[in-house]
Amino acid sequence: MRKLLVILSLLISFSNAGTLGIQEHLGKQVNLDLTFLDEKGNSVTLKQLMNGKPTILTLNYFRCAGICTPQLNELAKVLGRLDLAENTDYKVVTVSFAEDEPSELAAAKRKTMLQTIPRDYVVDAWRYVIGENNNSHVLSDQVGFVFEKTVTEQGKVDYIHGAALIILSPDGKITRYLNGVDQLPFDVKMALIEASNGTVGPTVAKMVEYCFSYDPKGRTYIFMWEKAIAVFMFALMFGFFIYLVKQGRKEDDREVVRRGED
Repeated sequence: MRKLLVILSLLISFSNAGTLGIQEHLGKQVNLDLTFLDEKGNSVTLKQLMNGKPTILTLNYFRCAGICTPQLNELAKVLGRLDLAENTDYKVVTVSFAEDEPSELAAAKRKTMLQTIPRDYVVDAWRYVIGENNNSHVLSDQVGFVFEKTVTEQGKVDYIHGAALIILSPDGKITRYLNGVDQLPFDVKMALIEASNGTVGPTVAKMVEYCFSYDPKGRTYIFMWEKAIAVFMFALMFGFFIYLVKQGRKEDDREVVRRGED
């Protein structure tokens, strides 16, 4: 069942424009003045929730019987292993796009998820909020999170949607998408570091990851000296090649000058 949810998430996430899934809006700005109801029913802005920190944003709904709980459980595990200081280096905001859900449900969901983190975690670092005045739908549109509301013949409401961690810079710029349910602490950390500098895209992580090998048993990255040395040697040889080309051009120029003098 778990693998089926992951596959479903990835299939939805890579859907074409105009369909369900994640339509990446890298570099776009979200409206930090959008308001939401927090765990106590108080109205707060996205700006207040982020508090000037790079932020992991997730869009879910708290009664979800499908992909939401596995996604949030995996995120909790990642947060427990992340070697960044929560509430200081980053924030996490989980927004329910089902605006009829009560704030008590947001509080209960947060309590449950915090209990799954395998260490003491600053409570205010991970906020659970519910959209008001259609603001969760506005936010979803801004980040390219497309979902569909369905109602059965029995009147049961459900939502079809994907799963992703959407990384925001401190000023609300979308800098990275991490699609799917399972994430690695390394990837999340790199995404947050990039976001803190306002860097859009996976460029830094891709370059660094080349010098690392993933250990599936330990679910971690191991530094590969061979790859690092190979990169260094290639850079050195390339630099030497450029030097030889420039020296050759200088010799050609001198030869032209000598012939002109003769």
